Amino acid sequence: MTMARVLVVDDSPTMRGLIRGVLSSDPHIEVVGEAGDAMEARAAIKQLNPDVVTLDVEMPNMNGLEFLEKIMTLRPMPVIMVSTLTHRGAEATLAALEIGAFDCVGKPVPGDPAPFVGLIETVKAAARSQRHKHTAAPAPVMETRTSAAFQYAPSRKIIAIGASTGGVEALIQVVSKFPENCPPTVITQHMPAAFTKSFAQRLDRLCKPKVKEAENGDRLEIGRIYLAPGGDHHLEVSNASAPSCRLIESDPVNGHRPSVDVLFDSVASLAGSRSVGVILTGMGRDGARGLLNMRQAGATTIGQDEKTCVVYGMPRVAYEMGAVGTQVPLNDIGEEILRSTTTRKDRVA
Repeated sequence: MTMARVLVVDDSPTMRGLIRGVLSSDPHIEVVGEAGDAMEARAAIKQLNPDVVTLDVEMPNMNGLEFLEKIMTLRPMPVIMVSTLTHRGAEATLAALEIGAFDCVGKPVPGDPAPFVGLIETVKAAARSQRHKHTAAPAPVMETRTSAAFQYAPSRKIIAIGASTGGVEALIQVVSKFPENCPPTVITQHMPAAFTKSFAQRLDRLCKPKVKEAENGDRLEIGRIYLAPGGDHHLEVSNASAPSCRLIESDPVNGHRPSVDVLFDSVASLAGSRSVGVILTGMGRDGARGLLNMRQAGATTIGQDEKTCVVYGMPRVAYEMGAVGTQVPLNDIGEEILRSTTTRKDRVA
């Protein structure tokens, strides 16, 4: 395996040392340099030409967001944002992911027994990725043939979507195509617990349906999107007579909580052919088995194609095991979902 060469950018020497220590424990990662601010980082990037940069969100002189924009404009490369697990940190990190950051990790809190869990695999995935180009911020919500309520008549279906690395941008692109009266939609996105509420609020501002972080007992309603909260629960759908969100406390599945497999399995059991399953960009295999269960139960299943994925991991595994009925580019997934859920005879072309 080719070495992943990493530049660590953080104004705290202690944090730089911690990140270096975690990354240096893997024989396939080399920390080639460190920088304490944007000026040092710019010089180090020119001199060292790293494969991946870890970047602190909050730095003196020029903050991480401003520097990230310059990187993505002048010298695009995979950047992993390192953020405090606060509301302010979450907002900044979500903005960074929209600008084009590869992924985000949370800074450890005092007493954390396992700081930066997942950082090593994220760095390796970033180094392998072909996404060394600027990714534009998502396009604003625009009127389409499906965006007006009288043009789109939702069927009695449930939409379930799973995503991980690269999912922030992908989900924004997908749900920004949804009309105000879209079918009830449940989403599991792998994301730190402190970020999911802010992400739900951001989606709510960017699209026509109402978006919220799912709460136990939320009734699934037309024109509503429910995002699984990060942290201690999995999101399921339950109650066939009045489909609702159910948050369950149980062990991680496929290393994740919430898990896409858990969500998809519940939708397969509850709705079967009255559902649409969608698997987007992400590392690993979470969601592949659940999507297969959905397809075998009669659901329409859609996978993001390799070319438009930040990481073609979850969709690849799902496709190879036969779980994906239709594989399409990210920009077409919103329309594909709407074609599968309208009751009109003059369906979207």
